[in-house]
Amino acid sequence: MRTNILVVSLLLGSFVAISQTRVEKKVAMKSNGYGVTYALPKTSLIVTAEVTKVTCMAGPYYKYAEKYLGVKDVVTNDHVYYELGKIYLENKGVPDEENTYTIEFKSRTVAPYVYLTEDGLMCSINADYTPAEANLKNTKHEAQTAETTDVTAVMTEELLMAGSVTRQAEVAAKQIYRLRESKMDIVSGEADNMPPDGEAMKLVLQQLTDQEQALTTLFIGRRQRKTTFHEVRIVPQDDLNKEVLFRFSEKLGVLDADDLGGQPVYLSLHATERAPELDPKEAEKKEKMLKGIVYNVPGKARVEIETGTKKLYRGEVQIVQFGTREGLAPVMFEDKKAPVKVFFYPETGAIKQIIQ
Repeated sequence: MRTNILVVSLLLGSFVAISQTRVEKKVAMKSNGYGVTYALPKTSLIVTAEVTKVTCMAGPYYKYAEKYLGVKDVVTNDHVYYELGKIYLENKGVPDEENTYTIEFKSRTVAPYVYLTEDGLMCSINADYTPAEANLKNTKHEAQTAETTDVTAVMTEELLMAGSVTRQAEVAAKQIYRLRESKMDIVSGEADNMPPDGEAMKLVLQQLTDQEQALTTLFIGRRQRKTTFHEVRIVPQDDLNKEVLFRFSEKLGVLDADDLGGQPVYLSLHATERAPELDPKEAEKKEKMLKGIVYNVPGKARVEIETGTKKLYRGEVQIVQFGTREGLAPVMFEDKKAPVKVFFYPETGAIKQIIQ
């Protein structure tokens, strides 16, 4: 069986959230023959990889970082590298054009109506439906920013007048230690000119910290981080064994699945619950027996995503393609006094709840 794969790269800044499902109320009435058309979904798996681009910029005094500041982990040359972070998996239903049905209510049914998603997937019958807030990727990523104080603002006359780079590094290091001492004096209450109140103290300490950080970057350099999200969509038709989703390179970032410049990221999917396969005659017979409200009974599968050396994701998902379809009898919806309410999972087409 062929597996459909769609790759989309997303640049979403520092905050990613799945958009909320939009739904529409459809009323069965005389003008539409008391019928509402809907589609059953098939499973589309959306794999989203968190990718961070790290831009490193060396400071002019990096050679003296260990000597004057005792720091070894410094940027020694300008370069860029990428980090592969969390992997997210979303089970997303997409309309199955081969499984579209029309709900036909009888005219005497009490105010029949349904809620559908904007692409025609069933949400509820005879019940108001409010989409749940999707929060799978509601994760805020704080990007590391450059120093808040411009380095030129803390360049003293002594530092500017220093001739050699070695002398400049020495002067800058002394200035860093003086800033640290000033902060310690304020915190301990030993400063000659103490701030008048708590708020003033916070402001002064922050200014001193910003100046210290700006000077420190002259030694350790800067690392700026920018997070993006790479999305791959798969419509599985059968088990998958190490399907290449995309490739990843620390030097180049995310690459196409057929680009050998990166390490492959694999997805494996194996059914754990699967409906019995019917022969053509049995399948035709069952199709004719499906009456009323047709819904899905999904199968299940185990999913693993890995690089070959590292497990990135492991879990279980419902797969409509591994399941079967059943029907709710039309007579259920003909009681005028107590109309039946049915809620569905739009992403799978399965019944969530029946209220009588």
